[in-house]
Amino acid sequence: MIAVDVIVSGLLLGGLYALFGLGLSLIFGVMKIANIAHGEFAIGGAFLAIATALFLGAPIWMAVALALVLSFVIGFALQLTLINRVMSDDPMPALLMTFGLSIVIQNLLVELFGADNRSLDIGPLATAGIDLGALSIGVLPLIMFALAVGLFATLHWALKHTKVGRNVRATSDDPEMVSMMGLDRAQIFALVMGLSAALAALAGIMLAMRGSITPFSGAERLLIAFEVIVIGGLGSIWGSLLGGLALGLVHVIALRLDPSSGPLYGHLLLLVILLLRPEGLAGRVAQR
Repeated sequence: MIAVDVIVSGLLLGGLYALFGLGLSLIFGVMKIANIAHGEFAIGGAFLAIATALFLGAPIWMAVALALVLSFVIGFALQLTLINRVMSDDPMPALLMTFGLSIVIQNLLVELFGADNRSLDIGPLATAGIDLGALSIGVLPLIMFALAVGLFATLHWALKHTKVGRNVRATSDDPEMVSMMGLDRAQIFALVMGLSAALAALAGIMLAMRGSITPFSGAERLLIAFEVIVIGGLGSIWGSLLGGLALGLVHVIALRLDPSSGPLYGHLLLLVILLLRPEGLAGRVAQR
């Protein structure tokens, strides 16, 4: 029988996984492209926070805030100046462009920070816990889970009830019609990429608080993000949350039952979902 603490740990880890998938789900839902540089955006954002905290001596909250702002600006600028130039009905040029960006970012991180493991020191919070009888819950994983759920709810609300959100949804539904109505499709795409980069950076920062990262950690994070959005349903915001929770549960339970399994059972879950429900747990409904 699976212990309650294993299930709780799986759900908390799933919140972090879902956060990795959120930005990628947003990009796919709006622009219908796969951002291969998503993992590097996440790890790059974490290294920005680490550099700000270490070299500038900034407090953690300031380092995180600055890293998120810079990640948004970088994502916005890359989309506006590079990726928009190759956007078309054929997704391959944009995919190749983001693949090239992932290589450039990874090598830049190696040049600047080396290949050693790095982490973001958050002091006693890293080991703080809440005891609930026989169950002990880490404060940091709990904060990450609450933050992930809050961001999913906020993004869902913003897409439904704000003018910018309605413009983003309209662009997702019919980019050509949006351009005819006077909206700048390129600006909307850049805004979405900036937001996606900031969300990816936040996930990377949470990972660096929870463990350690290297400049080569992006590929594994990209794989997690893809599994999350495919399991949950491509382009579905809430589906990404479901996908992340499901993947986290499977990983933690599998590691408890078979410590040498690694991510194997997560990959098997992806295959089962693709076979039984190709549209994902939430269905293929963009931005729902």
